[in-house]
Amino acid sequence: MGEISIKINIADRVYPLRVDIEEEEVIRHAAKLINEKIKELQDNYAVRDKQDLLSMCVLQYATGMIKAERNAQQHEEGLEERIHELDHVLTEFFKK
Repeated sequence: MGEISIKINIADRVYPLRVDIEEEEVIRHAAKLINEKIKELQDNYAVRDKQDLLSMCVLQYATGMIKAERNAQQHEEGLEERIHELDHVLTEFFKK
């Protein structure tokens, strides 16, 4: 499609971006989640420094992403093993 210019507010700072039209909604949603997480951290901890809040936010999201990747990889490996088992069963069946 094409690119558009948008402004994203994260931690009370505005960032002008050029993004593909298809990505705008995802980027705006990501910024919203980041700001919500910062607010949650601010409310639950005695931290006011934006840099500290952003660092804590990034750490939580990165940890979540790593866990999700590992989980997906484990499911993938399990699926691969089941496919090999099924292949073996079918091979044995059709040999008869």
